[in-house]
Amino acid sequence: MSAADEGRQWPDEVSVDNARTTLLQLLARAGVPGADAGELIGLVEAGALALAHEELSRVGATAPGGRGEAYESGWRDGVGELLEGLGGVAERALLEVVGAGGEQAPAGPWPRAGRVEVERARVAVTPLYLSFTTVSELDPEVTEEVLTAVLGTMSPRQRAGYAGRLTAFAAAHRARLKQLFAAFGPGSAVTVHGRYSLVHSVTSIAVLERLVAAPQALRDEWDAAELPPAWLDGLGTAWNAPV
Repeated sequence: MSAADEGRQWPDEVSVDNARTTLLQLLARAGVPGADAGELIGLVEAGALALAHEELSRVGATAPGGRGEAYESGWRDGVGELLEGLGGVAERALLEVVGAGGEQAPAGPWPRAGRVEVERARVAVTPLYLSFTTVSELDPEVTEEVLTAVLGTMSPRQRAGYAGRLTAFAAAHRARLKQLFAAFGPGSAVTVHGRYSLVHSVTSIAVLERLVAAPQALRDEWDAAELPPAWLDGLGTAWNAPV
């Protein structure tokens, strides 16, 4: 441990547990059930470990220069062991949240998405939608039903990283999405009621991502939820409209 590290006051295990318990109690007073609050805190903790792993992988990959091959070899071995250990801790933390059954597998069926998962999806997709168009006019209850169907195509582990997946999708297809919302979304001549209703909903980007990544699984979930087939077909038509 360096002299600088010795001088730092890091939160100890008791202090971290105190902060976690305080947050759980505050969320309980706000009406958030303990299981839901624990899931969110668990995801934040697992994510912090994963981000630390990513950061150390980047900054620790190269040993300080000018100290010889033996030093550099030892550095790489040490960093490798550290990253392996940290990765294991991050993995265990994530599995505590999503469960052993949440590990990515080739096929479902997956458990129905819970309230927290649906809300996380809504929080992720809403600002993406609003970066292209104005606020949705579709019934909020419909939004929940659509997002539940969308999340049904993914394992709990995939849902844990869904916000990043949506952000990457919107960035990769920004020009196409901009065109779609201009032609079919709020402010266009297309009404909110009808074949292109989903273009008027914050869920549209989530549905489009699944139409591209897992079309058959989405259609299966869509049918099981008894959502209007015309909405899905209309969104697909709008997505494939010529530039």
